Amino acid sequence: MNQVIPDYLKPTIDEIDKKINETKSLLSDPIVSEIASEEIKKLEQEKTELLSSTNYELPTMNSIDSPDAKYDNRNLFVEIRGAAGGDEAKLWGEDLLNMYIKFAQIQGWKYFQEEPLVVKINGRGAYGKLKYESGVHRVQRVPSTESSGRIHTSTATVAIMPELDDIDVQINPVDIEEQFYRAGGKGGQNVNKVSSAVRLIHLPTNTVVTCQDERDQNKNRVKALNRLRQILWEKEQDKQIAELSAERLSQIGTGMRNEKIRTYNFLQDRVTDHRLEQNFHNIQKIMDGNIGEIINALQEKYTVTN
Repeated sequence: MNQVIPDYLKPTIDEIDKKINETKSLLSDPIVSEIASEEIKKLEQEKTELLSSTNYELPTMNSIDSPDAKYDNRNLFVEIRGAAGGDEAKLWGEDLLNMYIKFAQIQGWKYFQEEPLVVKINGRGAYGKLKYESGVHRVQRVPSTESSGRIHTSTATVAIMPELDDIDVQINPVDIEEQFYRAGGKGGQNVNKVSSAVRLIHLPTNTVVTCQDERDQNKNRVKALNRLRQILWEKEQDKQIAELSAERLSQIGTGMRNEKIRTYNFLQDRVTDHRLEQNFHNIQKIMDGNIGEIINALQEKYTVTN
């Protein structure tokens, strides 16, 4: 974690920065540009030595610009969301989820199916590896259910979220309205005759979360609270990303859910990552979880050094 500049050094550092900025204005003058350049180097060296004496780390662009970098070593959740294309889109979403499960197996990570289209993956550095998978994944193929051989285009949205705790997202209890009701099954049957289902309403953002997975009310409440925490975290991340400049966005990768990031063309045996502007072949191998080459290329693209 970057250290704060000691108060006693701030006036000196500010004065050096002021001199550097003033001297930079002289670089456009051919008569004094060489002298100005040398002066800037001396000032920057002086600043570096002062900061080194306090063990202060010069912040990297990545630490400044990537709001979620601190979560890179966390476990994660993969969630497949709203897809366009009917039944084929649902099948595509399932195929994507299986691709990430197989990748986790290759990495030696553990995974747990939370819901039909949600899986939790436990592994050191898991979020840092998969966070760039967030976005819209488009597929072009002939569905197994298509008898006429017509090519369908469908999409599925992938959301990659780190495992969070109370420290990451603090929710004031007074901001939550809790409602309890009986969980209902298909066809109107009662799953539980007691009010085990939970609905949480986050009043400041009007965010509503429900859970009736478990027969136990408290377990449903914990699950709903965790889900609410994830939604609020996403909103905060999106807010921070929206505040970044276009140049910084291109450097760090947004991870925005509405960003069209990849196309899978089965007929041409090709996967195109639009951020990398690069094609990857052997699509079946990729769907079998061998996405390491793509992930490594994305990490290399978005790794910013000092």
